[in-house]
Amino acid sequence: MEIKKNIFRKLPPRLEGLGEIAANLWWSWHPAARMIFKMIDRQTWKESRHNPVKMLSDLPSELLESAAEDTDYLRRYNVVLSKFRKEIKEKECRILNDIVDPEIHSIAYFSAEYGLHHSIPFYAGGLGFLAGDFIKACSDLSVPLTAVGFMYPEGYFLQRIREDGWQENIDQILDRDASSIIRVLGDDGQQLTVKVPLIEPPLYVAVWKIDVGRVPLYLMDTDIEINDPWNRTISAHLYSGDIEQRLRQEIVLGIGGSEVLETLGIKRSILHLNEGHPAFALLERIRDQVQAGKTYEEALQQVKTTTVFTTHTPVPAGHDVFPFHLMEKYFNSYWPALGLDHDRFLKLGIHPNDPNAGFNMTAFALRMSGYCNAVSKRHAEVTRQMWQSLWPDLPQDKVPIDYVTNGVHVPKWIEPRLELLFNKYLYPNWLDDHDNPFIWEMIDEIPDDELWKTHYWLKIKLIDAIRERSRQRWTNNQVSASIVLAGGALLDPSVLTIGFARRFATYKRADLIFYDIERLKRLLNDRWRPIQIIFAGKAHPADDPGKRILQKVFNATRDPAMAGRIAFLENYGEQFAQYMVHGVDVWLNNPLPPMEACGTSGMKAALNGVPHLSILDGWWCEGFNGKNGWAFGLEEIEGNRNQSDAEAIYNILENEVIPKYYKVSADGIRRDWVRIMKESIKSNAPKFSAIRMVREYIKKFYVNALKNV
Repeated sequence: MEIKKNIFRKLPPRLEGLGEIAANLWWSWHPAARMIFKMIDRQTWKESRHNPVKMLSDLPSELLESAAEDTDYLRRYNVVLSKFRKEIKEKECRILNDIVDPEIHSIAYFSAEYGLHHSIPFYAGGLGFLAGDFIKACSDLSVPLTAVGFMYPEGYFLQRIREDGWQENIDQILDRDASSIIRVLGDDGQQLTVKVPLIEPPLYVAVWKIDVGRVPLYLMDTDIEINDPWNRTISAHLYSGDIEQRLRQEIVLGIGGSEVLETLGIKRSILHLNEGHPAFALLERIRDQVQAGKTYEEALQQVKTTTVFTTHTPVPAGHDVFPFHLMEKYFNSYWPALGLDHDRFLKLGIHPNDPNAGFNMTAFALRMSGYCNAVSKRHAEVTRQMWQSLWPDLPQDKVPIDYVTNGVHVPKWIEPRLELLFNKYLYPNWLDDHDNPFIWEMIDEIPDDELWKTHYWLKIKLIDAIRERSRQRWTNNQVSASIVLAGGALLDPSVLTIGFARRFATYKRADLIFYDIERLKRLLNDRWRPIQIIFAGKAHPADDPGKRILQKVFNATRDPAMAGRIAFLENYGEQFAQYMVHGVDVWLNNPLPPMEACGTSGMKAALNGVPHLSILDGWWCEGFNGKNGWAFGLEEIEGNRNQSDAEAIYNILENEVIPKYYKVSADGIRRDWVRIMKESIKSNAPKFSAIRMVREYIKKFYVNALKNV
């Protein structure tokens, strides 16, 4: 492996461990680890956007030398370094070792995107953050997992809003030397390059690696000289809008990713596919076994009984379907290696309800995987209905699609100041066992005033960050004053603040709260009990209807009749997601049911004491208990339900949310509101944690799949 010598070479010998920690994303979910960088120089830490690799590259040597002689600093540094080394060294997965032979443990996890940290923009949204939280939780539990994905040199995109409110997409070039990424070197000392099997013309990938705690994440990059220009762009962006380029991406991810693991000598007993994008990895597993002497049927059975497939969306557009002529173009030399002919191969991906549409990656993955799951209980019901035609002889409730409800990585998403409060009042070492619901009952021991003051401090932190971003936009980009005001310069921390942050897809209905504009204005402009709303999110570059909704919301922020109480945060990403889920008062969610597979942003907010106001879809069907937030939309409505759902939101705000928020006791504490905050934390934190999620995958799928190895 390449060490970032150009960055870490100026570290004093006494502080060489800083390089070890910076090179492993373990620091991203351990506040004490981030603090040892921040303590050296707070301004450089801030300017690096909390990225220790970039910080170490920018720091003058004198500051490092000074820290190496600071007794107090060294004491903290020693504690963090020893904890880091101890955790990374510990490889035993007790959960699995108690059940199956540890010698056959090995899970290969494939995903098209990973949301790990804003310094590594390999994510577009919830799917990526779910994958990132999943592998972090696997690291915490020492699950023997190896992850595979793409190195996107140009990431997703930077969002800029024009004067007319239209979203522009700007390429974001990744500075690989200023992030926790290293080159994987071959035996010749050069960066490892792997040829994707049986694809013509020849296609190669360069291999990179990110250490995510104990979990290695291998990333592929096609932007190398050996590839022709058309092939070099395959890994440039997430989710290409060009259908052929999209197919080529998925070939590289599934087949190329499998070959990378093979070249590295990494054994894997289980394949776990996060969505349909990497499903071609199934073919490569089958081909390997056919080459070893098995028939196609024997190989299929072995692969099927050791594969887990997680589907994430009930939205038809979220399932890739490739034209048959493109499949023929790229796989005509591949299917013979499987022992298949043209027709048998293409039938693997046919959707029975629409056999002429093309090769459906979700139908293919469901057909070829022995363990299939949706990502919430409600999503499982919807998914069984969607795909029942693959099992025509089974009643809908017997369709073999289970569910594991998503969860969020608690150490990553809990705000450090709130974590300190929990350290004070919960059981010792509560974080090590945070999926235990009994631990969270101690939330009631936290004094109301302490919890409220902590939340209010986080709210001020959010609004200060928004104002600073608006100032920088004004200073650096010379934008108009209306753009600055739209960015939240007029927000008031004393006002009830609602957060709405997610991808701007039409079914998520970001503009629903504008349905009755006069009623909304009355809520915003109430003299004694006003509300304010912070919107954030990106529309897919090819989604013009989503961009029009975003434009509508953005232009509303500049309407004086809205009293400056609506803001839109441009270029929403992981860093501001942290500020949002920590600092708003209420998290709003109103997708068109049953389109919400799960949703995780509301879980992150609930963990931090921010109550959820949501339609009953996705995870909220399992999370809502009548005391920890608000719900609507349970009734079935024929046709357009926007009016009914919008009125439900207005009624809940007017009759429940606003009165409770502004009810203050004689000692100045919002006790009724804090009661909801506490219930939100203790009912949702353990139930929707990534640790609980990983344990369920192990119990429901991994253990059974390992028995088939």
